[in-house]
Amino acid sequence: MRTLLAIITCIELFLVASLGFMFVAVVYLFTRPFDSRRVISGKALRMVAHSAALFSPMWRFRIHGELPTKVAPKTVCVSNHCSHTDVFLICHLPWEMKWLAKRSLFKLPFIGWGMWLVGDIGVERGSSKALAALDECKAWLERGVPVMIFPEGTRSKSGQTQPFKDGAFKVAIEAGAEVLPMAVAGTENALSKHDWRPGFAKGILRVGKPISTVGMTLADLPRLKQRAFEEIQSLRAEILPLAQ
Repeated sequence: MRTLLAIITCIELFLVASLGFMFVAVVYLFTRPFDSRRVISGKALRMVAHSAALFSPMWRFRIHGELPTKVAPKTVCVSNHCSHTDVFLICHLPWEMKWLAKRSLFKLPFIGWGMWLVGDIGVERGSSKALAALDECKAWLERGVPVMIFPEGTRSKSGQTQPFKDGAFKVAIEAGAEVLPMAVAGTENALSKHDWRPGFAKGILRVGKPISTVGMTLADLPRLKQRAFEEIQSLRAEILPLAQ
């Protein structure tokens, strides 16, 4: 039964991705002349990602708790990272943000093409070009569009939150942006690294309160990083029982 549902899920994901890309492309073409920040087409792509999880027979993704009443235009959103499907879960959020993601994802048919179209930021981990990607993040913040960064840099293999890298917090301090911590749980089995079959998963997202960087300098980066890490750990501990 699981294999049958996994096949259905794969077909569903392909259909949503391919038809969704055509939808995003049309939205982009019609809105690009007056929406230079690509907010409308970006929201269209996030809606497609949301739909991919919504129509899956194996995934039940939702947000737990209240969301911030307002997200500042200059906000760096940060989350732990358990699975590629974290993206589908976080796209349940109602605001647009540009995502920092590894550049290889942009080569994927439909999904990657859509990310490129709406202005998401590709990064080559460990390369000299990584700093340029962070500069792109700052440029979006200066234009009043939040950015989304996984500060672990990659998915956790153990399920435990890995140490955070500096990039997201350096961007936040230099741009004078707020840091918005959030946590995901339950997505580990949705797309396992070692199994082609999607698995049953109950994904939960919890969003915390923004952390101000007003008055901070790069000397405060370790303290900011540690505070965000602790906030995310606390949020994750709250939702882990709900994801079982």
